[in-house]
Amino acid sequence: MSLSFFHVDAGYCDFLRKADARVPFTQGDKSVCPFVGVLLEINEMKYYAPLSSPKPKHLKMGNQLDFLKINGGKLGAINFNNMIPVHATCLTSANLIIGHADGRDERAYKNLLADQLSWCNRNRNEISARAMKLYVSSFPAPASSRSETVAAISRHSKAGIPNMRGK
Repeated sequence: MSLSFFHVDAGYCDFLRKADARVPFTQGDKSVCPFVGVLLEINEMKYYAPLSSPKPKHLKMGNQLDFLKINGGKLGAINFNNMIPVHATCLTSANLIIGHADGRDERAYKNLLADQLSWCNRNRNEISARAMKLYVSSFPAPASSRSETVAAISRHSKAGIPNMRGK
């Protein structure tokens, strides 16, 4: 199964931030490089792991359980430390197709996303394994308790989404 990139609804992140202040902001200075991430599934729950655009510091940093450099950091990184549970209704597919009206910066950004996605799909097993390992280390409770926790998150997420999205 290939990976895809998505944008997550800003209202949903605001909703999650009420329970956890570490949930990243998805707007503001992100107008040129919007909040984009990869969607993973762990124990029947979807998780969104945001990407980071390339920065010089990525070339010097090492991979960690919660941080994976994309192509040695040349193409950015996946921030598993900012991974959030997400319901499908809060996701929008990232548009990687270059249009005639796209300016130079938008074209460059879409090319970067295409390169990141290509790398992620070539390394999807490592990405999935890393996400699962982080999940297990973050929720060391027995599997039944984890399943109950995930189910509770899912119920609360689904219940809050219609109000946030105005539906």
